[in-house]
Amino acid sequence: MDFNYIETLVAKCKNNDEAAKEKLAEEFRPLIYNISKRTFIDGYDINDLQSECYKSLFKCVSMYNLEKHRFVAYATNAIKNNINDLIKKVKSRSSTEGNDALSLHDNFEKDIPSQEISTEISLCEMCDYEDLKLALKNLNEDEIELINFVFYKNYTVREYAYLKNMCYSTAILKKKTILKKVLNNISLNYKSTNA
Repeated sequence: MDFNYIETLVAKCKNNDEAAKEKLAEEFRPLIYNISKRTFIDGYDINDLQSECYKSLFKCVSMYNLEKHRFVAYATNAIKNNINDLIKKVKSRSSTEGNDALSLHDNFEKDIPSQEISTEISLCEMCDYEDLKLALKNLNEDEIELINFVFYKNYTVREYAYLKNMCYSTAILKKKTILKKVLNNISLNYKSTNA
């Protein structure tokens, strides 16, 4: 590609010169064909992909600053980024739409999670909650602060370490030690109530 010629074509395209637009499209045709040929996106054929590429090319023309003198690199990156974004969008959409989202078989109703909570589960959760409350009462103020920060306020251990100006590995060790202490307290409470 002759970069100066491309810059001239882009300047003419900005002035709505239809012949320049066709010549610019012709200059980028090998690149666009190559990208389209190597790309597979579910629901798009090669012509659709080429149309997306040309749409990106002419969007670049409208947004391009003529003082930069780097249109080829700008347009090439934009076209590739547009195709990559399209791949990501289709990939994320396919899990919530179409065949991947439907489950059609005889036991469909069994796959739907029940909204009802059984009495046994409810009682077990209440007991677990009471055991946890008792175990947390045996922690000191510093230990409770870490538990609240990480588990109730949903911060990370790294953020806790930064806040407390301590080494990350020290904070991790502290968290593990506290969780072991909580588990031991729950075990002791369980043994004492069942003895």
